[in-house]
Amino acid sequence: MDFSFTEEQEAVRELADRIFTDLSTQERLRAIETSGDEDRFDAKLWSELASAGLLGISLPESVGGAGLGFIETGLVVEAAGRTAAYVPAVETLAAAAPALAAFGSESQINQWLPGVIAGDTVVTTALVELGGTPGAPSVVAEADGAGWVLNGVKACVPSGTTAAAALVPARIEPDGVAVFIVPLDGAGVSIERQVANNGVAEGLITFTGVNVGADALLGSVDQGPSIVAWLVDRTTTALALAQAGAAAASLALVSAYTKEREQFGKAIATFQAVGQRAADAYVDAEAIRLTAWQAAWRIDEGLPADKEIAVAKFWAADGGQRVVHAAVHLHGGVGVDREYPLHRFFLNTKHIELTLGGATDQLLRLGAELAAEPA
Repeated sequence: MDFSFTEEQEAVRELADRIFTDLSTQERLRAIETSGDEDRFDAKLWSELASAGLLGISLPESVGGAGLGFIETGLVVEAAGRTAAYVPAVETLAAAAPALAAFGSESQINQWLPGVIAGDTVVTTALVELGGTPGAPSVVAEADGAGWVLNGVKACVPSGTTAAAALVPARIEPDGVAVFIVPLDGAGVSIERQVANNGVAEGLITFTGVNVGADALLGSVDQGPSIVAWLVDRTTTALALAQAGAAAASLALVSAYTKEREQFGKAIATFQAVGQRAADAYVDAEAIRLTAWQAAWRIDEGLPADKEIAVAKFWAADGGQRVVHAAVHLHGGVGVDREYPLHRFFLNTKHIELTLGGATDQLLRLGAELAAEPA
């Protein structure tokens, strides 16, 4: 793996960092949190990202995108994680919109992607199952003439209360799986707001006799399992990249605080125990960053990445918890003050850990991959 970025990628990184740093400030985040907006969607930041061309960074040039790859998308996601921004970077930019570009028909691409690129449309993914896995969905799709009828429930849908449409994996009896692009304002779709542990709204979406046309099918029925796996891999890797950003931001707060906070007339950063704990957190943060980018690079290169994705998510889940717990410890009482920015990274880290499987789930996935390899 080449850990360096190209000139073009560095330019994307610098642009994303500048926009997120300028707009997703502590004051702006606090204003959103106290505004009464239960969705916590930063429309101004989303609009600025659109104006800068970052919402279409990996989408086709034919519909106004930049036609770049997953690495460039990952740079935007990492910047979002570093600033705890209230935008759907993972579900829209890293998963749903690229999936439409990769597997969608020309009409699906033209219907949904221009709005995403312009910042007018949010599309999301419904991958979380109540007691199951994304590859074994509980929603059932039954053929109805040329179209389909969907019934079932999807939980914890990110941006489920603000998205215009969701990519919904559904079971086709007896043992098939297909993915549908479903408008969320249609008849038979009901959305109940769920509040995640980090305060962001998600959707509990119930589909009751939802009729969709043949043009709602993403790809083909035969492609369904591979499309679900594609979505899960990119979502999982994007979550690890967001965690890399959150870990880096947490360490930056530790560095600044321990150099300023004094005890016995000395900055606590000079104390051996403080330095040791901060050094351990730095090692964890670097492991999160490097494993996340290794997985992202292999995805971008079209290489097998199952093991690397599981390793990245393990470090994001397990190492991420160590980083933010160390950060809170080294801040003392300030670390649990909700007026101080560290609490957002702490809550986001827990949310990232639990989304699509925590550390144990990733070890089980990695173990299965290793066990399947020939001796």
